[in-house]
Amino acid sequence: MTNEVDALKRQLAELQQRNARLEKINQALMQRVESGPESTDGAYDNFKHSVYLAEQVRERTEALNEVMHNLKSTNSELVTANEAATHAHDLLRQAIESISDAFVLYDADRKLVLANSRFNQFWESSGIAISQGMDQQRIHRLAQKYRLIDRYYGDVPSNSNPATSPAREAYRALPGDGKIFHMRSGAWVHVSERPTKDGGLVVLYKDISVLIENERALREEALAKKSRTLQNTLDNLSQGVVLVNKNRQLETWNRRFAELTGLEQTALESGATFCNIMSLTEVSDLNPWSRDEWGRQTLQREQVLSDGRVFEIKTHPMPGGEFVNTYTDITERSHAVKALAESEQRVRVITDTVPALIGYVDKDMKMTFSNRAYEEWYGYDRKVILGRKLHEFIQPEQLKRLQPYIDRALSGRSVTFEITDPSASGELRHVVKNYVPEFDEYGSVQGLYVLIQDITEIRRTSEALAQAYQHLEQRVEDRTKELRELNDQLLQEIDVRSQIENRLREAKLEAEKANHSKTKFLAAASHDLLQPMNAARLFCASLLEHSLDDRTRQLVNSLSYSLEDVETLLAALVDISKLDAGVVKPDITAFSAGDLLGNLANEYHTLAADSGLQFEYLATSAVIMSDSQLLARILRNFLTNAVRYTRSGKITLGCRRRKDGLEIQVWDTGVGIAEDKLEEIFLEFNRGSQKDTAKDKGLGLGLAIVDKMSGILKTRIQVHSQLDRGSCFSVLVPYGRKQQVRRPAAPDFLITGNQQFLGRRALVLDNEASICQAMEVLLGSWGFDVLAVQSYEELLLCREELEDGIDLILADYHLDNGETGIDAVALMRSELGLDAPVLMITANYTNSLKQEVREQGYRLMNKPVRPAKLKAMIHHMLQQHVIA
Repeated sequence: MTNEVDALKRQLAELQQRNARLEKINQALMQRVESGPESTDGAYDNFKHSVYLAEQVRERTEALNEVMHNLKSTNSELVTANEAATHAHDLLRQAIESISDAFVLYDADRKLVLANSRFNQFWESSGIAISQGMDQQRIHRLAQKYRLIDRYYGDVPSNSNPATSPAREAYRALPGDGKIFHMRSGAWVHVSERPTKDGGLVVLYKDISVLIENERALREEALAKKSRTLQNTLDNLSQGVVLVNKNRQLETWNRRFAELTGLEQTALESGATFCNIMSLTEVSDLNPWSRDEWGRQTLQREQVLSDGRVFEIKTHPMPGGEFVNTYTDITERSHAVKALAESEQRVRVITDTVPALIGYVDKDMKMTFSNRAYEEWYGYDRKVILGRKLHEFIQPEQLKRLQPYIDRALSGRSVTFEITDPSASGELRHVVKNYVPEFDEYGSVQGLYVLIQDITEIRRTSEALAQAYQHLEQRVEDRTKELRELNDQLLQEIDVRSQIENRLREAKLEAEKANHSKTKFLAAASHDLLQPMNAARLFCASLLEHSLDDRTRQLVNSLSYSLEDVETLLAALVDISKLDAGVVKPDITAFSAGDLLGNLANEYHTLAADSGLQFEYLATSAVIMSDSQLLARILRNFLTNAVRYTRSGKITLGCRRRKDGLEIQVWDTGVGIAEDKLEEIFLEFNRGSQKDTAKDKGLGLGLAIVDKMSGILKTRIQVHSQLDRGSCFSVLVPYGRKQQVRRPAAPDFLITGNQQFLGRRALVLDNEASICQAMEVLLGSWGFDVLAVQSYEELLLCREELEDGIDLILADYHLDNGETGIDAVALMRSELGLDAPVLMITANYTNSLKQEVREQGYRLMNKPVRPAKLKAMIHHMLQQHVIA
């Protein structure tokens, strides 16, 4: 509105100037006309000129009249515009006055145009009147002169440092893009500037004192809250904590510090020095200036108090002379360390009784552990080798052979390999060595476990069996050749034929004698070899029932796996020999294929998952006729090979109904078998083409056993395979009738953990002292009160211990002097009146013994005994006995 008024004023001034010029021209023309012509000769010309001038005057007069009319209209509009501008100016002033903030308007020359009363209130105490037209710089100088502003924040002057002011944080927290002023009156003002279109400047002054105070209150409250939180945190620490300032006085402490030291609150708040306060308690005064008996700085100390408590005290120096002390009650940890040492001693006692060779080598190639079997086998002195590096007591040539395997184990991979190793007597023996790396919590290798099995005798036995088999075939071939030759001469050489027949009879007798000797060897091997293995497995299981640290438990688990490998190898050798000898007879019954396959699926699902493989099981409701144990052995071989020779992918267990029987199939996505090798895989000691030595631990007897068992069961084995695509092994089993199915009793839920048989009494009868000892330890860890004897005569000497009754009898079938466990149990019942459930344990796998035990109403378990299976069997027997 002001701009329009100024434009109208300028237009009016221009019209007035033009009007004045026209009046001057008109006056000059009139004077010229009135003065007349200078001569008569030009009268006519003068007349014409006067007429022309009169016409111009008339036109100019009309134009002047029109301009005067427009000027009057313009003046009228100017008056109206002035009134409107005045009204708008009043409205603008009222609007500015209604603003809650101080308002100032400067023109393009930074002259004061307009300000409201709130701005003028800043100047009331100085007595200065701020008027229109004052320069902005002059106003600023007046403000500085009369010190209206205490401090200036925002656009920082060169001669000030507002960053050192406590209000700097408040300024940083404010919104907006203007300046911050702290007034002498104590108020805080936020200044915001905005330019106008014509080059002017609008300045707003906002009072933010309430905001600043609120921010300050919030900061103080947050600081107090953090202080309380810190104190609460300190009070809830399990450690005692105290902060000592540079004057050696207590700055702060937590409740646990007072509890551990027994200091009263008054003593802690007395202001005395830390040294004087700690003199009131038994706890040691430890600080950054403490020294040990050799004058060295000590920042950590363990102290045993008179009441038996053990404290760990640490001091932590801080810049500026302050320090923090922490106090930890490590009584339980100290007791745990002692208990761990005792536990390690017990572990050594047990490992020293185990026949397997066990050792531990750290990452620096130092031998830090060895059991007695290891030391005796190599002829080492424990005191000499422990703590020494391998090159100090192992021959350089042998260490050079072992070094690649050691390096591989120290890189984080488990290694299993066969090698010849000299024993204490200097004899070269065949051994299987397992190097298992040990990792810390960060995944770094700290050392390796050494597990050694002497397989010299096994190798010799295998070679002897192979040679005997080859020799027998050669002798049969020779005899057949001779028979053909003699047969051609039969009519002419009757006497020669008779001699040949006699020679054949002699050869047959020799073969039968050899076969009989092999059968006797197998009977002895199945009992004598499995007896110590059974004891070792029981000792390992007993050890695992105790509370062990992670390193010890890993060592015992590795020992258990090694024993399991030895057991598997021995069982395979014994099985193949028994099958060759014809002593294995099938026990054909009808049963549900789903029950058998479901158990196998549960067992191998976990094994497949451990190898990173998928496992799929397709259930069936078919009923089949076969020996469930022999069929399970066949399928386990299929599944074990599938896991062993499959690096990635899936294993599938399922069935297909055929016209003549149920075909049970095992599919895998493994390495596959070449077509020309399909017949060789069923030969003895054929180990396939698997390169991963960590998985390839067998002797190559699995499929040979499968082939012989399928012959006994009169079933058909089929193989389909493609290299690098996978394989399918299947067995065809005849169908059975539903009414013939013998449903096994549903297994009872077995409570996990120890001491679940607490209060029960068990009688163990075994002629081997090691088995008795192992059974006593294992059953005792489950809560049994165990009475272990080696004969029935020894039991008669313990009649007084039988007065409280017996809940369970575990008897070995083969006892001394031709006695059997069945005979001994019969005497117990007839002479001693013991009527408890009986579990018969034996290494005899014959069907006649199974039938005999079944007729007596006893349960049967074959050696070597698996602890988990033994626990489940005992739990089921005791529950069945209670129900009966």
